[in-house]
Amino acid sequence: MSTNPTRLLKKVVDEYMQRVPGIDVITNRCLSSQRWGGSVVLMVIDAAFTSIGLNYFTAVVPKVEEFRKRFVATGKIAKLAQLAETDQDHLLAIWRNRRSWSMAKGVASCLSEKTPQDDREALRGWARDASLAYWDYDPIGTINGVGLVTFQYLRMMGGIDTVMPDKIVKRVINDILVRSGLKPVLDDMKFVGISEQVAKDCGYRPIELCWMTWMVQPEGHRMRMAKYAGLLKKI
Repeated sequence: MSTNPTRLLKKVVDEYMQRVPGIDVITNRCLSSQRWGGSVVLMVIDAAFTSIGLNYFTAVVPKVEEFRKRFVATGKIAKLAQLAETDQDHLLAIWRNRRSWSMAKGVASCLSEKTPQDDREALRGWARDASLAYWDYDPIGTINGVGLVTFQYLRMMGGIDTVMPDKIVKRVINDILVRSGLKPVLDDMKFVGISEQVAKDCGYRPIELCWMTWMVQPEGHRMRMAKYAGLLKKI
């Protein structure tokens, strides 16, 4: 990607970004590791539930909120170490997918061992040190159920300005590339690098480009950015 993007590329990217005013507020909270009220337990559970591909706002968010009310708000599972030690059978009433819980508990265990007293620093310290190039050798990358997409999602919530190559992000950004006369990028690792460069060349942060692709999706007769405006302030 040229360090001097074509006018057409910037024009196309600008068209998308203008549809999501306030995206910087959402992404700032993500980069500050303050999603879900700053609860790293909820961020890890969010990532674990999201990993199986269900609708984020209608399936994942309500269940994470249910977990918050039943376990985090009551102090029963407010720390990563507590999540790591909790028997899966106590959690299945909220989310009946053992793979998700196994992954969440694995990530919680790995992070809590790193910095036992401070969950936020544990997440941010891991994200700061984690290598995208060797993600599948990373202690978290080797956890069953953690693919590249989830790895990137956790890094983003740990303060890293990047993108995750899920199907929606790839579809929208590749559409931008094609509309700009460029070739789409199919390889996930190459896609992350190209997307980061596109964002920077066009004057945006990579994480803003990533969140934009989710927020411009229509649900019913409204775009997600408008439909879930109130909810987005809480998560």
